[in-house]
Amino acid sequence: MSTNSQNPGQLEEFSYNDKITKWFIGATMLWGVVALLLGVTVAFQLAYWKLNLGLEWTTFGRLRPLHTNAAIFAFVGNAIFAGIYYSTQRLCKARLFSDFLSNFHFWGWQLIIVAAAITLPLGITTGKEYAELEWPIDIAIAVVWVAFAINFIGTLVKRRERHIYVALWFYIATIVTVAVLHIVNSISLPVDFMKSYPVYAGVQDALVQWWYGHNAVAFFLTTPFLGLMYYFVPKAANRPVYSYRLSIIHFWSLVFIYIWAGPHHLLYSSTPDWVQTVGMVFSVILWMPSWGGMINGLLTLRGVWDKVRKDPVLKFQATAITFYGMATFEGPLLSIKSVNYLGHFTDWIVGHVHAGTIGWNYMMIAGILYYLVPKIWKTKLYSLKLANTQFWAATIGLLLYMMSMWVAGITQGLMWRQIDAGGRLVYPNFIETVVKIVPMYWVRAFGGVLVLAGFIIMVYNLIMTIKLAKKDEKEEVFAAAPLNASSEEANATPHRRLEGLPILFTVLTTLAILVGGAVEIIPSLLSNKFIEKNPNVKPYTPLELAGRDIYIAEGCYVCHSQQIRPTPEENLRYGKPSTAADSVYDRPFQWGSRRIGPDLARVGGKYNDMWHYRHMMNPRDVTPKSIMPDYTWLFKKKTDFASIEKKVKVMKALGVPYSDEEVRRAFDLAQEQAESITKGLVEQGIPSEMKNKQIIALIAYLQRLGIDTSDKE
Repeated sequence: MSTNSQNPGQLEEFSYNDKITKWFIGATMLWGVVALLLGVTVAFQLAYWKLNLGLEWTTFGRLRPLHTNAAIFAFVGNAIFAGIYYSTQRLCKARLFSDFLSNFHFWGWQLIIVAAAITLPLGITTGKEYAELEWPIDIAIAVVWVAFAINFIGTLVKRRERHIYVALWFYIATIVTVAVLHIVNSISLPVDFMKSYPVYAGVQDALVQWWYGHNAVAFFLTTPFLGLMYYFVPKAANRPVYSYRLSIIHFWSLVFIYIWAGPHHLLYSSTPDWVQTVGMVFSVILWMPSWGGMINGLLTLRGVWDKVRKDPVLKFQATAITFYGMATFEGPLLSIKSVNYLGHFTDWIVGHVHAGTIGWNYMMIAGILYYLVPKIWKTKLYSLKLANTQFWAATIGLLLYMMSMWVAGITQGLMWRQIDAGGRLVYPNFIETVVKIVPMYWVRAFGGVLVLAGFIIMVYNLIMTIKLAKKDEKEEVFAAAPLNASSEEANATPHRRLEGLPILFTVLTTLAILVGGAVEIIPSLLSNKFIEKNPNVKPYTPLELAGRDIYIAEGCYVCHSQQIRPTPEENLRYGKPSTAADSVYDRPFQWGSRRIGPDLARVGGKYNDMWHYRHMMNPRDVTPKSIMPDYTWLFKKKTDFASIEKKVKVMKALGVPYSDEEVRRAFDLAQEQAESITKGLVEQGIPSEMKNKQIIALIAYLQRLGIDTSDKE
């Protein structure tokens, strides 16, 4: 039994719920292997298209969202919960508020992950990056997150430590902000049990989505890990945090500034210029608080650098903090318009993202697991040699990944933009730029294999460590004095007093993130009011709407953008720049985040129907050396004509100007357009039975893109 000798007369006995931490550790290891294996799979699919296997469930377009969801919410998410539940109990000297809520949180989160693993390969998706799950799963996420929040705040309330330590500040910011982001971004109107349309459209949807997407990175992949850093690094180094004052500045500046920076994902897009400028300015300012955290973390290791060389916990943590510093330098750099001009839509962004997720999150998780498993199972690490092997495999793999993507990205950016003296594109055919970077895709995939292999080595090492533990270990009992007035400090600073008021601290944190969020979200919500509509832009026909849903289900948006930037080379390659009016009926927006294939904003009418038919059957028939997979199932699966009327009805309810007659006749209108497209294909030898197949609806959608404004302005 541990005791508090300072106040022996008022001691209360308690124990920690470490069972829940063990469960989340196990889930972290399981989903970590799955997420990294999926990452390696999609990396090889880009290098060699046949690895899409010719199956709809295993194409890049469907597996890539599964990989990102598995990496962010399954692998990293479970690691966050393990670290938070372990450290919060010790920082509060209290058992978790509710064992029931802890168990509900664990099993609820795992069921959500399983639901994602089933629905995304089936093509059930909202088509919004990092938020692809459909509305019933979104509701489940909100419910489980609320259970987590109650459990965490309840533990703070029943704590036996007066002051809430800096790690807990970052946990509070994470819990509050993720809830706000998830709820605002996920609001949609259901069509049926697994289909919905967002309430936002076009520019509005893009702003809300990247407010969410940027801050999901901020408050799911960054702030909880900063909190974990502030707990586990001093523990592992056996030294206090370098600077308490820097912690305060770091925390408040980060949570206030981070949430303003989302629009840097939309530079040169159809969003208002002032929104882009605000996003860029706050992204550059963000460099300072980010590096404040990095400096505080690294300087906490002062005097123990010899241990960093030997101890796998500190070795991974020091590496993680270093990569955090690199990624948070590169992020603001990429948000500068002139740099973004080169890097956006290219693989440079992919390299940047993985420097954060592998360098910062993976490395920190490895350090935390090497600390937690021996500690919580009360044993010693099975093999230091294996831990070192993992470290070098992961580090070399990550460096290969980053460098190959930097080279690929800059190569793409330069080739796309190269114009000769005669004012013509030097590389007018997009496939020329793709072929050039395929060797880099092989290097990236090999780097990913090393990262995966390192993780598997760690899992083996930790399982063997757990096997060394004694069986039937009894729950340890601790003792500490309850909170009372005598524990208050007489001359405490204002912030020190605030640290003794967790509810007020939570309210102020919420206000800090809401101010920045409101500045971006309120104009987003009002954007439909000030966007001047183009009378030539009409709503999609019922069949085009069905084809659009097929396009989204296949994940075409992960390779193709629909946003032509106002730059000379894009004008030459794709046509007139996109405007806000172009996408007023797009729910969800389809501006994309990278280009593995050309922009499709004005592809309508560029090729005939037969070209699209052959392109989807075998892309290499019309584009030699294409790395796009075959979509043969679109020629076998029927379009869901029965649901078209309901889809049009929901769109009308959201404000799309369909007439009552168009809603009532949606089925007939779709059939008539399908018959018209099929008739032209039949004349070229295609069987008439194709009329009801998905390929016809998809052709209808692709042929509509950009048509309304291409020749009328």
